[in-house]
Amino acid sequence: MSVGTSSAPGAGGPERPPAARPAGDLAGLGIDPDDLPDGLVVADEHGYVVCFNTAAERITAVPAAEALGQRLDKALPLEDLEGRRWWQLTDPYSGLAIRVGQPERNLLLPGGREVLVCARYVRGEPTGPVRRVVVSLRDTEARRRTERSHAELIATVAHELRSPLTSVKGFTATLLAKWTRFTDDQKRLMLETVDADADRVTRLIAELLDISRIDSGRLEVRRQPVDMGAAVGRHIQAYVAAGQPADRFLLRIQQPLPALWADPDKVDQVLSNLIENAVRHGEGTVTIDVMPGPSPREGEDTGTSVIVSDEGTGIPEESMNRVFTRFWRGSKRGGTGLGLYIVKGIVEAHGGVITVGRAHGGGAEFRFTLPVAAPAYLA
Repeated sequence: MSVGTSSAPGAGGPERPPAARPAGDLAGLGIDPDDLPDGLVVADEHGYVVCFNTAAERITAVPAAEALGQRLDKALPLEDLEGRRWWQLTDPYSGLAIRVGQPERNLLLPGGREVLVCARYVRGEPTGPVRRVVVSLRDTEARRRTERSHAELIATVAHELRSPLTSVKGFTATLLAKWTRFTDDQKRLMLETVDADADRVTRLIAELLDISRIDSGRLEVRRQPVDMGAAVGRHIQAYVAAGQPADRFLLRIQQPLPALWADPDKVDQVLSNLIENAVRHGEGTVTIDVMPGPSPREGEDTGTSVIVSDEGTGIPEESMNRVFTRFWRGSKRGGTGLGLYIVKGIVEAHGGVITVGRAHGGGAEFRFTLPVAAPAYLA
């Protein structure tokens, strides 16, 4: 990268008074630079700023009237994270003639505010002089939130993995070292604990894979005919077999239901999470309503809606907007806090919608609706 102190933007160029933003190519396309979501700064062939849009004003806190007509290095006095002046390092006007721009990187504005900056050098011919320098600016706050979210995810996963793996290691080491000292019942108890902890680790890894696919938009949905009423019934039977009283569940199915095409495994995952939350965190009767509902997909009149509600204390109003975010666990601790985030991702991957509210009995109410999504040959 070329370094120079006498060839900064605008050095040696003629003085130019502030000018209005030029219409330029953007205006020819019917686009106002002020409508762009990112900061846009354009300097002419002499290094003087000729465009400074509204987003650039917001990001830099510099009025456009002050920036227009100034040298680029004065209007945007950027430094890298080591405190070096970025325009002297990059030297767009007198640097390498084959360079076409600078990739996005974190730079600092006066006062230490961090911004994402990339630049494009516009030349009349491949190795000719620079005619314009186009700079794009972005606020780093959204990226910082994403980075914090990833850091929290890593910390949570490390914590959740440590406990079962410590248990597995402890019991297996004990059994290997003192196998003959334990009775068969003691050995069985230890192995059952190891088996349960291994299942816990497996579930956590599955959740992580789901989150990765949801965040990247790669969650696959393998659609098949699904009987939603029967699917809910299977979950209720499993809870009753595990010891829950049968009268704690009320299943109401409104017929006729539309023929639903969805991923049965992922539908089971959604139902399992919502019913488990109602059983574990709610009180009283857990009511599951399955009924036709307005389809969330354009061109379809009817979808399938499922409402899971309980009679507990419900979710505080101030927490409603955080229920489907990562790590939300409500007032009771336990679990990773990732389940409802995954549920929302699965429902939306099907083209459906999910909401949370307060049930008539005072508890929490989760409602999700899936479009019919029948194959074209059945239309």
